[in-house]
Amino acid sequence: MTDAQKWLVFAFLITTSWLVYILSPILMPFAFAAMLAYLGDPLADKLEIIKIKKFQLGRTGAVIVVFTIMSIIISAVLTVIIPKIELQVGQFLAQFPAYAKWVNETIIPWLEQYVGVEISQIEGHKISAIIKGHWQKAGQSAWALMGSVSRSGAMFAEWIMNLVLIPVITFYLLRDWDHLVEKVRDLLPRRAIPTAVKLASETDIVLGAFMRGQFYVMLALGTIYSVGLWFLDLNLALLIGMMAGLISFVPYLGSIVGIVVACVAALLQYQDPVYLIPVSIVFIVGQSIEGMLLTPWLVGDKIGLHPVAVMFSVLAGGQLFGFLGVLLALPVASVIMVILRHIHEIYRDSDFYSA
Repeated sequence: MTDAQKWLVFAFLITTSWLVYILSPILMPFAFAAMLAYLGDPLADKLEIIKIKKFQLGRTGAVIVVFTIMSIIISAVLTVIIPKIELQVGQFLAQFPAYAKWVNETIIPWLEQYVGVEISQIEGHKISAIIKGHWQKAGQSAWALMGSVSRSGAMFAEWIMNLVLIPVITFYLLRDWDHLVEKVRDLLPRRAIPTAVKLASETDIVLGAFMRGQFYVMLALGTIYSVGLWFLDLNLALLIGMMAGLISFVPYLGSIVGIVVACVAALLQYQDPVYLIPVSIVFIVGQSIEGMLLTPWLVGDKIGLHPVAVMFSVLAGGQLFGFLGVLLALPVASVIMVILRHIHEIYRDSDFYSA
């Protein structure tokens, strides 16, 4: 590659980053739809080739089936899980004054005796009212948003457009995904195709592990934690379980946060340290299943991103491009990692390194 070509590639990268930064408000539905399409593409590929006698779904039929399944799952989350979480939080807040009283009468005197520092009492009713007010405000945010955007025709139109664009773009990306990949390949210089195919294959493995495998691991862990805590009759079982599952893309972070929050919730609810043992067992079992079964089966060992790199990618993406950056942080980091591996191989094979 000549110096002029290198500068051209550098200018292209800078221009692309600048355009993403400028257009980030309108790129959100496209990015979200692309992620959904990428998650659903393998299933669509498998359904497309299924043939029963003379009947075959074809690409469009397979996409319709996958799109329907994804719509049902998203609708179930919105209509079943979220109301149950809100109910559990409401029950917890209703009992919070009693929990605060127990802490004031049992935990605080014990801490003052062994630590030797005076600790202020917890005002249960006041804290409960504050939390309940913020929770209700968060629960009503969608209606508040509807009320605010309805006063502005442009904002309302933009909101409706984004809401409609996501499923439409997802459908068309799913249907034309392989065709788009082939078009991109046709645009590449012929001499660059072997390298591009190799990088694309490695990138697909890494992205698949992150976006498909890790998604399934997060969902499975959230289910395991939620069901385990539900068997213990913990009030916040669904909220804590799903929260621990969703942040498990950083190794050990989900289990650590989950077990700490669940132990605090169990201690407040049952007011007996004995219940910390079964709560800990739930997360130990979940972590064991993840390490021995879920991650090797669904993710594999192809990712190679260090947990610190994962956290840095998410924080850097959010700082640079807002929520769009958070959404694209891990896919972009995966692609960069594949490119760096390729550069490392070139460096190890170079005369500069061997000499």
